[in-house]
Amino acid sequence: MERIIKVKDQFYILATSSLSDERTQVLKHGETFAIFDRHGDIEPTGSSRQGLFHEGTRFVSGLSLTLDNDRPLLLSSSVNKENVLLAVDLTNPDYSINEQVLVSRGVLHLFRSKFLWQGVCYERIRIGNYGLLPVDVSLALQFYADFADIFEVRGQKRKQRGRRLRDVVEERSVLLSYEGLDHVVRRTRLEFSVRPKEISNHHIRYETKLRPKGEETLFVTVSCEIDRDVPPRMTFDTAFTAAMGSLRSAKAQDCTVHSSNEQFNDWVHSSMADLHMMVTETPQGPYPYAGVPWFNTAFGRDGLITALECLWINPAIAQGVLAFLAATQARQVIPEQDAEPGKIMHEARKGEMAQLKEIPFGRYYGSVDSTPLFVLLASAFYERTGNRLFIESIWPNIELALKWMDEYGDMDGDGFVEYIQRSPKGLSQQGWKDSHDSVFHSDGTIPEGPIALCEVQGYVYAAKRGAAQLAAALGEADRARELARQADELRERFEQVFWCEELGTYALALDGRKRRCLVRTSNAGHVLFSGIANAEHAAKTAQTLLGPDSFSGWGIRTVSSSEVRYNPMAYHNGSVWPHDNAMIGSGLIRYGYKESAVKIMTGLFDASFYMNLHRLPELFCGFKHRNGEGPTLYPVACSPQAWASGAVLMMLQSCLGLSVDAPNSRISFSHPLLPDFLQYVRITNLRVGEAAVDLLLNRYANDVSVNVLRREGHVEIVVIK
Repeated sequence: MERIIKVKDQFYILATSSLSDERTQVLKHGETFAIFDRHGDIEPTGSSRQGLFHEGTRFVSGLSLTLDNDRPLLLSSSVNKENVLLAVDLTNPDYSINEQVLVSRGVLHLFRSKFLWQGVCYERIRIGNYGLLPVDVSLALQFYADFADIFEVRGQKRKQRGRRLRDVVEERSVLLSYEGLDHVVRRTRLEFSVRPKEISNHHIRYETKLRPKGEETLFVTVSCEIDRDVPPRMTFDTAFTAAMGSLRSAKAQDCTVHSSNEQFNDWVHSSMADLHMMVTETPQGPYPYAGVPWFNTAFGRDGLITALECLWINPAIAQGVLAFLAATQARQVIPEQDAEPGKIMHEARKGEMAQLKEIPFGRYYGSVDSTPLFVLLASAFYERTGNRLFIESIWPNIELALKWMDEYGDMDGDGFVEYIQRSPKGLSQQGWKDSHDSVFHSDGTIPEGPIALCEVQGYVYAAKRGAAQLAAALGEADRARELARQADELRERFEQVFWCEELGTYALALDGRKRRCLVRTSNAGHVLFSGIANAEHAAKTAQTLLGPDSFSGWGIRTVSSSEVRYNPMAYHNGSVWPHDNAMIGSGLIRYGYKESAVKIMTGLFDASFYMNLHRLPELFCGFKHRNGEGPTLYPVACSPQAWASGAVLMMLQSCLGLSVDAPNSRISFSHPLLPDFLQYVRITNLRVGEAAVDLLLNRYANDVSVNVLRREGHVEIVVIK
């Protein structure tokens, strides 16, 4: 009997299994991602997460390999360190008739390797005989395609679906087709390098006799086709060479980090590999998609924060994010999309349900913080790169975003940016914690809007200060002074209204009646990140955030354990999010609390020990650190998740006090500090304009030294202690 849990958030992700009871392997390239089990199969039963997905649709819902009708035994399964190739080693079980073993287990070796490239899944199946006698081999593949929209996979029910078209079965190929209610035809094309003994619309069987030490190879390609958009199909080797070449070109723009601690190196390298996997090329440039499986698309907030996290490593990502969001900036009022002129996009979807507006996310603007974060990133990008021409090209978009903050964003004219749900199908909460119950009063009641979140006011403050600096750089002195004045006024009013002495931190939000939500949350840490807090209140906030009610030992909880809605297993009301902690850590260091930031970094580092591939997921549960045990996983967390991957980069930058002032060709280290688990950190190919440096930072008892190993071009290194 199916259990349906009804909640107010209609986009709740149903959980039928947990991350802890299944081990999956993830591949992604561009608009395509795949989730396999450790055998390299896609199981059509059990957890519905698995599949081959493309542009918001599942093109393969089942794919299983058998030997003589039995599932092979798993030897090993791993994705290579570049996150490109899944390699699976399998062997045969015992084959017997009438209790007589004919082929002992371990005689046959199956090696499956697969990767994604330009909308196609390429697979090589190699089978070898290590026995002393010839072996008759019967290898079969079962396959299914349900063409489910990603929101159906998440658990949403549809009143009706499109229709399956006639399957086409040829000698070495199978074509499965579906025409959606949007009149778009989606096709799954399976092609086989060797003509099968049997072939139908749901399986193939390949039979051969392998001599001792004999080996044969079968190549399978699965293409995701949409209408006339047929991806190019190559040989396995040609496509793999192209995939690796593209990755090498992307990585060439990075600076690299290596340390004395191999576990930390694994964390950094895994995070960088995940970031490269999540980045998708758009017409405007590279964009980090949010996460697999539920958020493999462009999200405004996620892309902006991810770009901030890795800005010092690779500013090209920030430029791609800014260009994409400028191109998709809202230009008119569209209530069903929560769109208003100047507003920056929340998310974009390409699936059937989005095209039919069964969900509002074809292009949706229900995010209150993406717009100020857009301006904030633009100013940070200019400081990092000095790219004046690009800033000039998006300056009209920046001005439009600033205008949105002053007009549509401040809907009641009180000086604060608020949100309220316009779209009946949209999000009721529109900050980064967008669960329906993530904003509440101390008694647990959900406030009525419009709602002004504390961290959003900080983002607006930082955005206006950053825009003032950009205006000055562009020669608009009067505009720069006006923006700086607006930022100062906002800061003064914010302190008067949001500070709560009785909590030792800032109120979570103001509701529509201007009543404060007196709740201790991690949102206040973002107030420190933005710099809007005064020094006295920052000190008290830091103390509250690092207290036992908020700090779990692994990281800072989204909601303090002292609050009525605290639940360590809730998505936003007690869990630990890596990106949240990275931004809080950056804020703590801004106000001089480096030891507290190192404590957070150490907690996340320790958590990474317990994660597969050292990959920090989107979030994990907020239970207290228990000696000898790892953190408790959240059942439907995305993994990989772009801003979780970028967290280590922001934390390291913050601890080093590293900033890049490209217009003045300067790299600064302000009061650098390294945690105890790092004796040294080497940074290679840190580029500033046309210059590049390699640096070595060594930790001493009460100091960190900075040594220049290589310098090409003109760049000044400044160390402030």
